[in-house]
Amino acid sequence: MVKAIITIEEKTNRVLNIIKAKFGLKDKSAAINLMAEQYSEELLEPQLRPEYADKLATIEKEKGLRFKNVDELRAHIDNA
Repeated sequence: MVKAIITIEEKTNRVLNIIKAKFGLKDKSAAINLMAEQYSEELLEPQLRPEYADKLATIEKEKGLRFKNVDELRAHIDNA
């Protein structure tokens, strides 16, 4: 475990307090850890996650529809 002294803005402090209360956490360190975990799951390196590779493979297998003009597209949408 790493200990750090950080300087945060007042708004950030309020957000940490809200997260702490919402999830019943012991301290702001736990709130920061939770935020970092959620951030990493949602935003960091999604292409490295196995579910991303599965989703990409599924998308690559799909074949698109071609339309000669907008009217054909509208007819297809209306019939769907």
